[in-house]
Amino acid sequence: MARESSGTLVIADAALRAWPLPVPGGRGDKEDRGRVVIVAGSCEIPGAVVLAATAALRAGAGKVAIGVPASIAQAVAFAVPESRVIALEESDAGGIAPGAADALAALADGADSLLVGPGLPYDESTCDLAAALLESFAAASIVLDAGAMRVVRPPAAARDGRTRFTRPVLLTPHAGEMASLTGREKERISDAPASTALEAALEWNAVVTLKGAITHIAAPDARVWRHEGGNVGLGTSGSGDVLAGLMAGLLARGAALEQAAAWGVALHARAGERLARRFGELGYLARELAGEVPALMAMLASDEVTR
Repeated sequence: MARESSGTLVIADAALRAWPLPVPGGRGDKEDRGRVVIVAGSCEIPGAVVLAATAALRAGAGKVAIGVPASIAQAVAFAVPESRVIALEESDAGGIAPGAADALAALADGADSLLVGPGLPYDESTCDLAAALLESFAAASIVLDAGAMRVVRPPAAARDGRTRFTRPVLLTPHAGEMASLTGREKERISDAPASTALEAALEWNAVVTLKGAITHIAAPDARVWRHEGGNVGLGTSGSGDVLAGLMAGLLARGAALEQAAAWGVALHARAGERLARRFGELGYLARELAGEVPALMAMLASDEVTR
């Protein structure tokens, strides 16, 4: 992987080919491709979990189980017929109540990856839910997205917060979310994204994917990666949910946190580039991104040109 003078590693096609994703054996079945558990969605944003679950499957995961608020469970089950859907107790805001983590405990032993956050409210209830799931899914590779990332900076200042993970997890903030999580001004973060991501990764013991036109990924061992690609069309509702789902699916296959982040960001951007060639840079939908991913993974693995 190419390294810039700053020490940052550049995520490009050649670098990805040199860092191949785990591939199940020719006689493998869905169990060999890993199990993803996704805890996400709310009454107001039910589609986020559908986008994330579909992306996890398109990334090659073998099984997906989805925990959602009870009021949207049936709709989600029909939208993602390949999944198992668990109806969970709802919070007052229409998200998932923290106590619902107990209902998912039986899935923890068999889960290879856990994604928490897409579509959940940015409130204390989501923060408590994420903290509980971190405990019960201790053996899974974990992605925290959207409101679930607030476990690093709880909304109630008087509470004892989880500011450093006992083992690394993967976080996916954009600059606005990073500002909320760190207490810094958004402009300051945008001016120094690489150092901001690295400081957060070291402080939180996490792999931090700071999303933007140029995305920076930092690991708690001080490695930093940079990806530049995609187009303005990726800045659309639901796009981040797809990215989080791709990462969770790659983790289920056995990728390391930093590898799932790098490949997820690259596949997401390249999917946007392919859609832009067909539809134009503005107007393609987040739901169309995941469908591009299997072919892109195959092309990268076979040294074909992807752009």
